[in-house]
Amino acid sequence: MELGLFTQPVHRAEKPWATALAEDRESVLLAEKLGFSEVWIGEHFSTKAEQIPSPLMFLASLIEQTSTIRFATGVINLPYHHPVIVAAETAQFDQMSGGRLILGFGPGGLMSDAELFGMEDMPERYRVAMESIDIILALWNAEAPLRFDGEYFPMTLERRVWLSHGVGRMAQTFQKPHPPVALAMVGPGGQTAETIAERDFIPISANFVPVSNLVAQWQSYAQTRERLGKIADPSIWRVCRNVLVTDSDAQAQDILADPDGTFAYYYRYIRGVRQIEEFREHQDKPLPELNALLEVDVALEESVIAGSLASVQERLVDLVDQLGPFGTLVMVGQDWDDPVMWPTSMRRMAEEVMPVLTQHADQLK
Repeated sequence: MELGLFTQPVHRAEKPWATALAEDRESVLLAEKLGFSEVWIGEHFSTKAEQIPSPLMFLASLIEQTSTIRFATGVINLPYHHPVIVAAETAQFDQMSGGRLILGFGPGGLMSDAELFGMEDMPERYRVAMESIDIILALWNAEAPLRFDGEYFPMTLERRVWLSHGVGRMAQTFQKPHPPVALAMVGPGGQTAETIAERDFIPISANFVPVSNLVAQWQSYAQTRERLGKIADPSIWRVCRNVLVTDSDAQAQDILADPDGTFAYYYRYIRGVRQIEEFREHQDKPLPELNALLEVDVALEESVIAGSLASVQERLVDLVDQLGPFGTLVMVGQDWDDPVMWPTSMRRMAEEVMPVLTQHADQLK
């Protein structure tokens, strides 16, 4: 079992942007040093909290300072981009990084971005994303003449072509036939899990949903693979969780009990932006009332694994028992409000927790 890092990121809105970006870069460099297998970086345009609008630009700044960690977009929201641009830029990144790209894509989950781009209907954004990924996969290994008769991105390149001089040849990826492609799962299985299984994408389970959703996601994915006569390989499954190793269980409980602590802020934000119109009139209420309205305590109970080394190990072993062995545990990067505690937690996860978890997973195989 490998260990990855997912950084949306979610910072305090008042934190200077340059400070937050430097902190995010530091977390990736630490992950490389500790042997993390991959890092996932999000993309958002209209929020100061999740303040990386270009994951590829951010990750490109880390290529020369790293050598082993894989770079994953978590995710590129395809309805907000033209597929030709995404195909070309990701191919260039894959070449520059020596084949370390994982393309995570999605329809876009931040409602303010959806409004900003004039695409507020989620089913339509999903259809746009699926048409776009088809074009991207085709362009990664294509040359003119080209024609795509899509609903959203009709295009041709048939007349202005000079192949012997490169005109009409598309940007090629370093990895062949193409980089791995991943799609996140939030709900309990259903269409997304089935699409991932049908299209041979990497399944990655979101951190902000209960474990029961994860169980249902894998069941739906595995059943679809079985129906298609394909193997459901759990080694490619990424499972995201909020994890913090503290000096003691009491320290973790104090953090979780703080109505404006790191995890309370994180889940107040995550739950708030997902239902932002419904609670607009409540946004200025005291934090305890906001937390109650958004059921932050439920999220902390369902999705956060925090405590002493022994407690975190025990809860993660229990997670593996519930899900079965899977390929990569992706811990969520938080705002480093404590610049010692969070890097220390990453180190203890890599050096002390993961050997125990991997051994336990191996015993279940």
